[in-house]
Amino acid sequence: MGEESRVETAISDGAAAGAGNPVAWRRERLLAAIALINGIGLMLALPFALKAGAGFFLPVTAALIIAIALVPLLEWLERRGMPSGVAALLCVAVFLIGANVAIASVLLPATDWLALLPERITRIRSNLGPIIDIYSALERFINETVAAIARTSAHHPTRVTVESPNSLFDLVTASAPAAIIQMFFGLLLIYFFLSGWTRMRRRTITSRHSFSSAMTTARVIQGMVDATSAYLATITLINIGLGSLVTVALWWVDMPSPVMWGGLVAILNYVPYLGPIAGALLLALGGLMTFSDPGYAMVPAAIFVGIHLIEANLVTPLLVGRRLTISPLLILVSLSYWGWVWGTTGALLAVPILIIVKTILDAAGKPDIAGFLFGEGTLTNSPGDDDPIISTPGGSSA
Repeated sequence: MGEESRVETAISDGAAAGAGNPVAWRRERLLAAIALINGIGLMLALPFALKAGAGFFLPVTAALIIAIALVPLLEWLERRGMPSGVAALLCVAVFLIGANVAIASVLLPATDWLALLPERITRIRSNLGPIIDIYSALERFINETVAAIARTSAHHPTRVTVESPNSLFDLVTASAPAAIIQMFFGLLLIYFFLSGWTRMRRRTITSRHSFSSAMTTARVIQGMVDATSAYLATITLINIGLGSLVTVALWWVDMPSPVMWGGLVAILNYVPYLGPIAGALLLALGGLMTFSDPGYAMVPAAIFVGIHLIEANLVTPLLVGRRLTISPLLILVSLSYWGWVWGTTGALLAVPILIIVKTILDAAGKPDIAGFLFGEGTLTNSPGDDDPIISTPGGSSA
């Protein structure tokens, strides 16, 4: 009741102030309108700018997120007397070793599977024979219908010439230099960000003009690092466990290259909702390529789906808990947005970017659209919250 009375008092005081000073009220509404219009314009223009400048913005964003996730390891090494430059170099080495192990365990066997795909098309067609027959009949019906409609009107075909690389080798060699340059640039950015992290954070905090501002800045920086690194570390451990269980289960059912499939589903599981679906579909395709019995061919995908259901409903809620629970609606919107802007890499970065943006907005204030439309506010903030990092499924701050 005390909280409700304070809210009612604040509302009545604001209304009285607005009624007593209409000029100030109109000025505040004008400023709110300008801020809202600028925010909408920025939201509409930002994805196109990020998409057009993906060659620069994508490696920078990915490198910053990786560097933020490595900050706890950097600080742990610095607390044990290691110089910042050496500690940053060791962090980059740890990241490179882990990334190369994951890529090697997945990419090398995947090339063999792609080479086998043309040879296994016959087996896949025989396994999917009844379904293919149904779709073939439907396709013939659609083609006949379209042809009948086309004959009733004059049609002038347009010739379109599409130039494409002559081979996969040409495509890879054309894009490899740019990818290598971006990777090298990203590694340099990670190293210099980590090596100067302690000085940069100290300078950012000490440059504030008041103690409260310095404490707010320190809390935002620490909250951003803690939330991002905790999420990525926890999800990485969960995905490693998931991939290991899938590897053992697929080895038990005689699925070829079980390590590759385990690493693939572990990487795809970084993308919420869509990644596990893609993993199940790829395992179903691999089963159809490997086994002659259509029912047994679905066993690898069924095994993964069963393990993933246990992980998603029991293990992840137990390990992650309420603090790192994010609204599914926000996750889907972030996946759609960043997947559209930067493709698969954007989908992998969607949740960490969402965590960082929410941390900053919770401290700086969120746009109050309802307050602009029906009242006087432009930003809402909860200065009393000590840990406004990640929203819970109900939409409140954890």
